[in-house]
Amino acid sequence: MKPLVLIPSYNTGAALVKTVREARAQWPVVWVVIDGSDDGSSADVQHLAAADEGLCILVLPHNQGKGAAVLHGLEAAAAEGYTHALTMDADGQHPAALIPAFMRAARARPEAMILGRPVFDASAPLLRVRGRRISNAWTDLETLGAGIADSLYGFRVYPIDALVAVMARQRWMRRFDFDTEAVVRLAWRGVKPINIDAPVKYLSAEEGGVSHFRYGRDNALLTWMHTRLMLEFVLRLPQLLARRITKRPPFQR
Repeated sequence: MKPLVLIPSYNTGAALVKTVREARAQWPVVWVVIDGSDDGSSADVQHLAAADEGLCILVLPHNQGKGAAVLHGLEAAAAEGYTHALTMDADGQHPAALIPAFMRAARARPEAMILGRPVFDASAPLLRVRGRRISNAWTDLETLGAGIADSLYGFRVYPIDALVAVMARQRWMRRFDFDTEAVVRLAWRGVKPINIDAPVKYLSAEEGGVSHFRYGRDNALLTWMHTRLMLEFVLRLPQLLARRITKRPPFQR
C-alpha cells in the first residue's frame, strides 16, 4: 500500500496554507489540487512546496468542481504508483490529527473505503445537519444498507484504482455531488465501508472559514444525483439482492 493525502482547493484563502501545514505534520506526502483559484492561495502554497519535497501542487487552469479536482489528483497519483488517497477539505473543517489513524485503518483493510463519521459541535448549522440526514437516508436505501454512516463527509480514504474506474464511467460526480455518489457507486462495486468517528468544525468568517456551499444550487444538485442513483438502483436491484443472498463477489463495472 502506498498512500498520500489529497486536498482539493478552490479559493480557500489563508486557510489552505494552515490546512496543508497541519496535514504535512501528520503525513509525509501531501498533494494539493488548485481548482482554478484566483484568490492568491495558489501562490502561497506553491511557495511552501518550493521548500518541501513532500508537498506537490497541481494547478487546474479553471474551476471544474471538487470531484473533477479529486479525479485529476487521483489519476496523477496512480501514475506515480500511489494506491490510496485520503481526501480532506482545504478549509480547516477536517481533523488533520486523525490522518495517521485513518491510514492505519486503510492498511489493515486496503480493499475497503475508510469513511469519516462526523461528530458535530455547536458550530454546525442545524439546517445542514438535518439536511444531511435526508441524503444519508437515501444513500442507505440506494446501497441496501451497506453500512455507510455518512455520505457527505469528505474526510476519507479511497482505493485509488476502484474510484478512478467508477468515475471514468460517469459524466457526473465532478462537483458537489462527488462525495455521496462516490461512496454509493463504490458500495455497488463491492467496496466495503469502514466508519470512524471524526470531529468536524464549521469555522466562522472571523476564524477564516470559507464555504462555497449554496443551499439552492447544491441541494438541487443533490436531488438530481439521488434521482439518477435511484433509477439506476432499481435496475441494479436484482444483482444487489443476489449478492446479499449468496455473498458472491460483486460484478465489476
